Order: sequence, then C-alpha cells, then structure tokens
Amino acid sequence: MGKQTTEMLKGVLEGIVLAILARRPAYGYEITTWLRDQGFADIAEGTVYALLLRIEQRGLVDVEKVPSEKGPPRKVFTLNAQGAAQLDEFWETWTFLAERLDRLHPDTTQKED
Repeated sequence: MGKQTTEMLKGVLEGIVLAILARRPAYGYEITTWLRDQGFADIAEGTVYALLLRIEQRGLVDVEKVPSEKGPPRKVFTLNAQGAAQLDEFWETWTFLAERLDRLHPDTTQKED
C-alpha cells in the first residue's frame, strides 16, 4: 500500500472494524486475518489490537475472555448498542463524503447545476 492509502485507511479503520464486529463477534487475530484477506496486506496486528483497546475503553464493544487451546484466553469482541450507534454514524459520514467525492471525480457523469 502506498502512503496515501495507509493514511486514508487510518481514518476509516475504526469504522471497518466496527462493521466487521456488526457481522459477528471476533478476536483480534481473526479481524487482522479478515482485513488481510480483503487486500489490506500491510495492516499490522499491533494496529488492530491498539484500535480494539481504544474501542473497548470507549465502551463500543463488550469483551468476553474465551479459553484458547494455544496460550492465554482470547478476548472476543462483540459490538454493543453504543458501538452500533457509532457504526451508524460512521456510515452516515461515509455516505456524505462519498457522495461529495463522486461529484468531484473527473470521470463522473454527474454535472454541476
């Protein structure tokens, strides 16, 4: 990924992680793997874990420690009502920005009035 992609991703990564958790509970390594499978190859595990800690501290997720066959218990994150509200706000903001960016893109077929 280029520098611009990395910087833009930093700005939306929280929303992406909340969207992943809206589908189902997951632990950090699962989220990192999913992101990498989706083409975000340069995502560092530490970045995801730091973000999960922040959203946990902000009360956007519920956390359950689940025994692991390999090592210490895993922290499984589940989106809660406050996190769902934050995700709704993210999608509203995303839609607002995407619509305006589409208007600016030179390949768009929409013309300004």
